[in-house]
Amino acid sequence: MDFAYTFFFLTIAVAFLYIFISKIKNKPLDTKKILEIFLLTFLVIAVGIGSIWAFIGHYFLSAQVAANIGWAFGSPFQQEVAFANLAIGMLGILCYWFRDNFWTATVISSSIFLLGDAYVHIMNMIHYANYAPGNSGSVLYMDIIGPIVLIILLIIYKTMKKDIIKN
Repeated sequence: MDFAYTFFFLTIAVAFLYIFISKIKNKPLDTKKILEIFLLTFLVIAVGIGSIWAFIGHYFLSAQVAANIGWAFGSPFQQEVAFANLAIGMLGILCYWFRDNFWTATVISSSIFLLGDAYVHIMNMIHYANYAPGNSGSVLYMDIIGPIVLIILLIIYKTMKKDIIKN
Protein backbone atom coordinates (compact mmCIF):
# COMPACT_ATOMS: atom_id res chain seq x y z
CA MET A 1 0.00 0.00 0.00
CA ASP A 2 1.22 3.48 -0.84
CA PHE A 3 2.27 5.43 2.25
CA ALA A 4 0.04 8.44 1.45
CA TYR A 5 -3.02 6.35 2.25
CA THR A 6 -1.68 5.10 5.59
CA PHE A 7 -3.04 7.83 7.84
CA PHE A 8 -6.38 7.83 6.03
CA PHE A 9 -6.95 4.11 6.57
CA LEU A 10 -5.45 4.20 10.08
CA THR A 11 -7.98 6.90 10.94
CA ILE A 12 -10.88 4.77 9.73
CA ALA A 13 -9.55 1.71 11.58
CA VAL A 14 -9.19 3.61 14.87
CA ALA A 15 -12.70 5.06 14.54
CA PHE A 16 -14.20 1.61 13.94
CA LEU A 17 -12.15 0.19 16.83
CA TYR A 18 -13.47 2.90 19.16
CA ILE A 19 -17.04 2.18 18.04
CA PHE A 20 -16.50 -1.57 18.49
CA ILE A 21 -15.08 -1.12 22.01
CA SER A 22 -17.97 1.20 22.90
CA LYS A 23 -20.46 -1.47 21.84
CA ILE A 24 -18.64 -4.12 23.89
CA LYS A 25 -18.86 -1.80 26.91
CA ASN A 26 -22.58 -1.28 26.17
CA LYS A 27 -22.12 2.45 25.60
CA PRO A 28 -24.98 3.65 23.40
CA LEU A 29 -23.79 5.47 20.28
CA ASP A 30 -26.23 7.49 18.22
CA THR A 31 -25.52 8.71 14.70
CA LYS A 32 -24.23 12.08 15.94
CA LYS A 33 -21.76 10.41 18.32
CA ILE A 34 -20.49 8.07 15.58
CA LEU A 35 -20.04 11.05 13.26
CA GLU A 36 -18.21 12.90 16.03
CA ILE A 37 -15.88 9.91 16.50
CA PHE A 38 -15.03 9.83 12.79
CA LEU A 39 -14.50 13.60 12.60
CA LEU A 40 -12.33 13.64 15.72
CA THR A 41 -10.19 10.72 14.58
CA PHE A 42 -9.71 12.35 11.17
CA LEU A 43 -8.66 15.58 12.84
CA VAL A 44 -6.28 13.99 15.35
CA ILE A 45 -4.78 11.20 13.21
CA ALA A 46 -5.03 12.23 9.55
CA VAL A 47 -4.57 15.97 10.08
CA GLY A 48 -2.60 15.96 13.35
CA ILE A 49 -0.26 13.01 13.19
CA GLY A 50 -0.22 12.97 9.37
CA SER A 51 0.86 16.61 9.18
CA ILE A 52 3.51 16.15 11.86
CA TRP A 53 4.79 13.18 9.84
CA ALA A 54 4.92 15.47 6.78
CA PHE A 55 6.87 18.03 8.86
CA ILE A 56 9.41 15.35 9.76
CA GLY A 57 9.80 14.40 6.10
CA HIS A 58 10.11 17.95 4.76
CA TYR A 59 12.45 19.05 7.54
CA PHE A 60 14.64 16.06 8.39
CA LEU A 61 14.46 14.07 5.13
CA SER A 62 14.22 17.03 2.78
CA ALA A 63 16.51 15.61 0.08
CA GLN A 64 14.48 12.39 -0.23
CA VAL A 65 11.13 14.22 -0.13
CA ALA A 66 12.25 16.76 -2.76
CA ALA A 67 13.42 13.94 -5.04
CA ASN A 68 10.11 12.08 -4.56
CA ILE A 69 8.16 15.22 -5.49
CA GLY A 70 10.42 15.89 -8.46
CA TRP A 71 11.72 19.19 -7.14
CA ALA A 72 15.24 20.45 -6.66
CA PHE A 73 16.74 19.95 -3.22
CA GLY A 74 17.91 22.84 -1.08
CA SER A 75 15.13 25.39 -1.44
CA PRO A 76 14.27 27.17 1.82
CA PHE A 77 10.62 26.83 0.80
CA GLN A 78 10.76 23.22 1.85
CA GLN A 79 11.48 24.30 5.43
CA GLU A 80 8.56 26.73 5.23
CA VAL A 81 6.30 23.88 4.09
CA ALA A 82 7.67 21.79 6.96
CA PHE A 83 6.69 24.38 9.55
CA ALA A 84 3.27 24.91 7.95
CA ASN A 85 2.75 21.15 8.30
CA LEU A 86 3.87 21.31 11.93
CA ALA A 87 1.41 24.12 12.68
CA ILE A 88 -1.48 22.26 11.06
CA GLY A 89 -0.42 19.05 12.78
CA MET A 90 -0.52 20.75 16.17
CA LEU A 91 -4.01 22.10 15.41
CA GLY A 92 -5.13 18.56 14.58
CA ILE A 93 -3.70 17.13 17.81
CA LEU A 94 -5.25 19.94 19.87
CA CYS A 95 -8.68 19.03 18.46
CA TYR A 96 -8.68 16.21 21.00
CA TRP A 97 -9.02 18.79 23.80
CA PHE A 98 -10.61 21.76 22.02
CA ARG A 99 -13.94 21.37 20.23
CA ASP A 100 -16.61 23.36 18.42
CA ASN A 101 -15.23 26.23 16.34
CA PHE A 102 -11.65 25.05 16.92
CA TRP A 103 -12.55 22.02 14.79
CA THR A 104 -13.96 24.34 12.13
CA ALA A 105 -10.79 26.45 12.07
CA THR A 106 -8.64 23.32 11.84
CA VAL A 107 -10.69 21.92 8.96
CA ILE A 108 -10.50 25.26 7.14
CA SER A 109 -6.74 25.69 7.59
CA SER A 110 -5.81 22.12 6.70
CA SER A 111 -8.20 22.08 3.73
CA ILE A 112 -6.84 25.33 2.28
CA PHE A 113 -3.29 24.05 2.70
CA LEU A 114 -3.96 20.62 1.16
CA LEU A 115 -6.14 21.87 -1.70
CA GLY A 116 -3.47 24.49 -2.38
CA ASP A 117 -0.91 21.68 -2.47
CA ALA A 118 -3.10 19.80 -4.94
CA TYR A 119 -3.32 22.88 -7.15
CA VAL A 120 0.48 23.29 -7.17
CA HIS A 121 0.96 19.59 -7.95
CA ILE A 122 -1.51 19.76 -10.84
CA MET A 123 0.12 22.93 -12.23
CA ASN A 124 3.50 21.17 -12.01
CA MET A 125 2.08 18.29 -14.03
CA ILE A 126 0.57 20.62 -16.65
CA HIS A 127 3.43 23.11 -17.03
CA TYR A 128 6.50 20.97 -16.30
CA ALA A 129 5.31 17.41 -16.99
CA ASN A 130 6.27 16.54 -13.41
CA TYR A 131 4.79 13.10 -12.89
CA ALA A 132 7.07 12.13 -10.01
CA PRO A 133 5.30 9.82 -7.52
CA GLY A 134 5.21 12.49 -4.81
CA ASN A 135 3.71 15.03 -7.21
CA SER A 136 1.16 13.11 -9.24
CA GLY A 137 0.34 9.94 -7.34
CA SER A 138 -1.44 9.12 -4.12
CA VAL A 139 -0.22 12.30 -2.40
CA LEU A 140 -2.17 14.35 -4.95
CA TYR A 141 -5.29 12.21 -4.46
CA MET A 142 -5.12 12.51 -0.68
CA ASP A 143 -4.58 16.29 -0.93
CA ILE A 144 -8.04 16.36 -2.52
CA ILE A 145 -9.85 13.47 -0.80
CA GLY A 146 -8.76 14.42 2.74
CA PRO A 147 -10.25 17.93 2.72
CA ILE A 148 -13.43 16.75 1.00
CA VAL A 149 -13.98 14.10 3.69
CA LEU A 150 -13.24 16.57 6.49
CA ILE A 151 -15.53 19.27 5.09
CA ILE A 152 -18.41 16.82 4.57
CA LEU A 153 -18.02 15.32 8.05
CA LEU A 154 -17.88 18.79 9.62
CA ILE A 155 -20.93 20.06 7.74
CA ILE A 156 -23.00 17.00 8.65
CA TYR A 157 -21.80 17.14 12.27
CA LYS A 158 -22.61 20.86 12.60
CA THR A 159 -26.01 20.32 10.95
CA MET A 160 -26.87 17.47 13.32
CA LYS A 161 -25.71 19.54 16.28
CA LYS A 162 -28.03 22.41 15.25
CA ASP A 163 -30.95 20.00 14.81
CA ILE A 164 -30.42 18.65 18.32
CA ILE A 165 -30.31 22.17 19.78
CA LYS A 166 -33.55 23.14 17.97
CA ASN A 167 -35.37 20.08 19.27
